[in-house]
Amino acid sequence: MVKVAKTVAWELWLPVLLIAAWWFASAGSTSFYWPALSDIASRLGELWFFDHLVDDAVPSIIRLLSGFAIGFVVAVALGLLLGSVAALEDATRPLVEFMRALPSVALLPIMMLLLGTGNDMKVVTIAFVSMWPILLNTVEGVRAVDPVLHQVAASYRLTRWHRLRHLVIPAAMPQVFAGARVALSMSVVAMVLTEMVGSPGGLGYFVLNSQRTFDIVAMWTGLIVLGFIGYATNKAFGLLESRVLAWHRGYTNQKEDQR
Repeated sequence: MVKVAKTVAWELWLPVLLIAAWWFASAGSTSFYWPALSDIASRLGELWFFDHLVDDAVPSIIRLLSGFAIGFVVAVALGLLLGSVAALEDATRPLVEFMRALPSVALLPIMMLLLGTGNDMKVVTIAFVSMWPILLNTVEGVRAVDPVLHQVAASYRLTRWHRLRHLVIPAAMPQVFAGARVALSMSVVAMVLTEMVGSPGGLGYFVLNSQRTFDIVAMWTGLIVLGFIGYATNKAFGLLESRVLAWHRGYTNQKEDQR
């Protein structure tokens, strides 16, 4: 319990300090573009508890999680295939590198032509953007499995499915999660961009519409909510990663102790 309290305190001291500095520095501000933090905090409660929380934040979170989940599943499946068949990975590497280099902003026009401006376009774009880091890391994770382990598996005559399930996937998981962490941040960016150009609704649309209507305080509240969502999703992903890869952390600590 004491350790958890120390960890929380260590993570919060700098944000609390910065918020306090912002609060006192902006107190009494008459600037139209840099309102006082006290005004933003007051408007934050009015707007986001609970009308816009239900109408804008929740749909954005659902789109983010849906697109990221689709991208994760597709990327891991393709990564396992490409990592297991070296000739196929070599043949598709230029195409993969080309596709992953495309910025999400450049994809929006073609996505809107193909899928319209509704929810499908937003989810597919998030999935497309998020899959490339996971795909490349999965391929690298599969190909990095120790050849000795493959020889041991062959000596025990494990089937292809059992090798995949008990050897390849566990060995590749640290790389997969490293790619997924990068992909999650890219997914948040893709979510905001698609909501800014797509049909009305969502946090991205709320921020852009507030800026266009010169409701600057509301715009700031939207940015703060976006930050909270990004932080919360990253923390949740970290907890999931620590649970799934608990064996890997113990294995790594054991190797460090042996040195």
